[in-house]
Amino acid sequence: MRTRLANRSARLLLAAAAATALAATTTACGPEDTGAAAPAASASTSTDASADASDGAESGTGGTDSGSEDSGSEAGAGADKGGDKGTGEGGVGQSCGTNDLDLTLTPKSQAGGYYQVTAKAKSGITCYLDVNTPSVSFGSKPEGVASPVGQGGEDPIKLSGSAVAYTGISPKTTKEDGGVEFENVIVSVTDEDPNPAELALPEPAVVEKPIVTNWSTNPGETVPVIV
Repeated sequence: MRTRLANRSARLLLAAAAATALAATTTACGPEDTGAAAPAASASTSTDASADASDGAESGTGGTDSGSEDSGSEAGAGADKGGDKGTGEGGVGQSCGTNDLDLTLTPKSQAGGYYQVTAKAKSGITCYLDVNTPSVSFGSKPEGVASPVGQGGEDPIKLSGSAVAYTGISPKTTKEDGGVEFENVIVSVTDEDPNPAELALPEPAVVEKPIVTNWSTNPGETVPVIV
């Protein structure tokens, strides 16, 4: 009886030792180790992906900011240009040059005879006669230059559409015989105008000490007389 109990105890001890060895082997090499390593690798991959996504987002944001700044700068520059242009047209405006105007000459019988010159802006042009008195000359010599008499005068006069301005030119203001005959008169808005207009007289005129009035929108103010 004792012998069987001893044999049974020995078998139990061997079985327990085998179970312990099997458990140790399973712990060292079993699937639990593989399962523990996999989450670590997954976490690393997730971190890298997040970093890449973050870099991409920053890059996209930078591109958006740059585009906004460039667009804003260009818009500002356009506004400045537009503002400059608006200021010029809405403020003083364009000064009339002689080549901006259609000039017509009409002989008048008042005050011993004179020439009325009418100025009108050409089609599509709006400008201002900033200088009160036109520059008028018969020929190129100093004695042919008309002297201002100070009559009339509006400064400035806006010319556009049907608006007109007038000036009066008297070719001779002396009572004695004499003078030089001319067939044309030269008219410009200023002395320095590079494009003066040469207007034909209806017939040759004797010129001596000519005079000219200021520009005016009232033709009655442009009858040249010496006071």
